[in-house]
Amino acid sequence: MKAKDVPPPEIVATPEALHALVAQLAQEPRVALDTESNSLYAYHERTCLIQISIPDRNFLVDPLSLDDLAPLGAIMADPQIEKVFHAADYDLIVLRRDFGFSCANLFDTMWAARVLGWPRVGLASILGEKFGVTVNKKFQRYDWGKRPLSPEALRYAWMDSYYLLPLRDMQQRELAARGRWEEAQEIFAYLSQHVVTAKNTGHAHFWRIKGRRELNRSEQQVLYRLYLWREKAAAKLDVPTVKVLHDEKLVQLAQVQPRSMPALTRLGLSSYQVRRFGRAILQALKAPAVPLPPRPASPPPPPEDVQERFDSLKVWRKSVAARRGVAPDVILPNVALWAIAKHPPRTLDDLLQVPGIGPWRQQTYGPDLLRLMSA
Repeated sequence: MKAKDVPPPEIVATPEALHALVAQLAQEPRVALDTESNSLYAYHERTCLIQISIPDRNFLVDPLSLDDLAPLGAIMADPQIEKVFHAADYDLIVLRRDFGFSCANLFDTMWAARVLGWPRVGLASILGEKFGVTVNKKFQRYDWGKRPLSPEALRYAWMDSYYLLPLRDMQQRELAARGRWEEAQEIFAYLSQHVVTAKNTGHAHFWRIKGRRELNRSEQQVLYRLYLWREKAAAKLDVPTVKVLHDEKLVQLAQVQPRSMPALTRLGLSSYQVRRFGRAILQALKAPAVPLPPRPASPPPPPEDVQERFDSLKVWRKSVAARRGVAPDVILPNVALWAIAKHPPRTLDDLLQVPGIGPWRQQTYGPDLLRLMSA
C-alpha cells in the first residue's frame, strides 16, 4: 500500500483513546514506533509525540495531553510483541527518562541495515532507495512541543513509523538468507537491555566552553557567573541556553567585562538580547566572585597491558569488519573489547559474561578471541 492510500493518523490525546489503542496493540505481533522531542526549543527536553504504526493504521500519541502513559509501557515491556524502531538508542533513552518505559523484543532497522552492510543506513536514505519516498528534512528541526501541529508535520511524523514494518520484513528476509538473523537478534537484545540514561553532571558543561582555557583565573570566575545567570534565564524561559546567549558571547563578555548597555551593543549583542537580558548581564558581571565548580573526574588511563590487549582487539575487529563489509562496531562494541582486555577470558563460557556477546558471537568469534588473548 502506498502512503497516499493510508487513512489519516488517529490522534491519541485522551485516556479513553489511549486505552483503546493499547487494546488494539495487544493483539498485534509487532508494532512500529518513533518519537519526537523538543530539544531545540526547550531547556528541559521532553517527548512531545509518539508515533505508532500497525498494518494500515497509524496513531500519534500526544504525551502533552496525557497525564499517564503507563498503559503504553505495558506494550513496550511485553516480550510477545516486537517493537520496531529505527536507530532505537535515543528513543529508548527518552522513553525511559520521561515515562519509565523499558523495551523487550526489539527490532532496530538501522542496526539491521548495518549488519547487512547497507552503504546508507539513515532512514531518509533508506526510504528513498527502498520505497521511493522523499522525506522533508525541514521537520528535523521542527518544534514538536507547539500545538496545534501543522498537517505537514503530522504527515512527516506518521511516515517515520509507517514504513518501518515493511522495511523490517524486507530486512528480516535478507538477514535470514545471509545467515545474519541470530547476530542481529543479539545486537537488538543488547540495545534494549543497556539503555544508558544521561546523568546529572552538575555544571560540567562550563569546563567544555570553547575559549575558557584562554581566560585567566579572574576572567574564568566572571565566565562562571555569566554561565550561572544564563542557566537560570534559560530555565525560566524554558528555552535552550543557546537561545539566551551563545558560549562565544559569554567568553567575550568575560574578557571585555562591559559596564553599560551601549557597551553590550558594541560587543555584538542583538537589540533583543540587550533589551531582554542587558541589566541581568551587567549585574552578573559586577556580582561577587564565586568558587568555580568541581572539574569532572577523568578516568585514569588503563594499565599498559590492558591498553595493548585493547589495541590488538581493535586490529582484529577491523580486519574482520573489512572482510564482512561492515563497520567495526557491528562485530563487537567497544565496551566488549574493554571488558575482554581487562579480564581476558579463558574459556568460551567466559565470553558469555562479556557485555554484547551472546551465543552467536561466542561461537563465531570466540576461538579467535581466546587465541588472541592467550598470545
